[in-house]
Amino acid sequence: MTLTADDFAKVGRKYPAAVPAGVMCQFGIMPISAWLIGRTVLLRSGTAEMVAGSGSTPALALFLGLILVGCSPGGTASNLVSLIADADVALSVLLTSCSTILAAGLTPLLVKTLVGGGLAVQVSGAALCAATARVVLLPVLAGMVLNAKTPKLTRTLSRFTPFASVLLVALICGGVVAQNAGTLLGLGGASSILPVVGASVLLLHTVGFLAGYVIPRLGLRYSEKTARTISIETGMQNSALAVVLAKSIGADPLACLPGALSATAHSCLGSMLAAYWRHCDSKKKKEEEEEEVEEKKK
Repeated sequence: MTLTADDFAKVGRKYPAAVPAGVMCQFGIMPISAWLIGRTVLLRSGTAEMVAGSGSTPALALFLGLILVGCSPGGTASNLVSLIADADVALSVLLTSCSTILAAGLTPLLVKTLVGGGLAVQVSGAALCAATARVVLLPVLAGMVLNAKTPKLTRTLSRFTPFASVLLVALICGGVVAQNAGTLLGLGGASSILPVVGASVLLLHTVGFLAGYVIPRLGLRYSEKTARTISIETGMQNSALAVVLAKSIGADPLACLPGALSATAHSCLGSMLAAYWRHCDSKKKKEEEEEEVEEKKK
């Protein structure tokens, strides 16, 4: 409801390379980070013995799960977090849509490359496109129409939508975790393995948010809003897709665990980062107003 057609046009006019740069961060930073973290943390000696009765190679299953998270496209919750962070929501929607569509080919290719050529990872391109239209494009289009037809109503509602977005993200995370709670509870030694997997997932998303901001802002000299958007898009993955893929290829149930934890991890990290940026903006605005008052006094 905060978007207009001109917002999307501005993205193309002001930063025509922002979408390719964002997609490259998404499918470059996260898969490589997932591989490095998986190799150094999950596949280290002793990890495989943490879980009893979970298959012959639990460490490899967890490694696969983390790679699936890293190779997944941007999550739709990133659009809500971009709104809270006062980032470029139009760019966020474009990046989510592009990465989701490209994931039909890139996700299987990246997973097979990073995990091993013998792994059969099936991703339906038609299903991903349909999901993108249903979950991202249609709601955005409906909000834009509402904004164009009833601007007063949308301005009133937009004061409450950031808070509503936080609640929605919490419900999404709760749903993903609840669906996979049985997997964790049914594993022996879960209390030993959970901190290791949790730390790996948190580290993966932290690297995504940090590198996704530093590269566009300092390396490519993009604006603060654009850098924030790419950071959020890079750090927040479609974790639910990672869980679905793990199940669809018949992997060890442990492979679902990184995706289930990822849904909560990236949403909490993204929301905290958005709150921090929003606080910085408020502080800067207040300082500017105080300076303006001082100038008038002089």
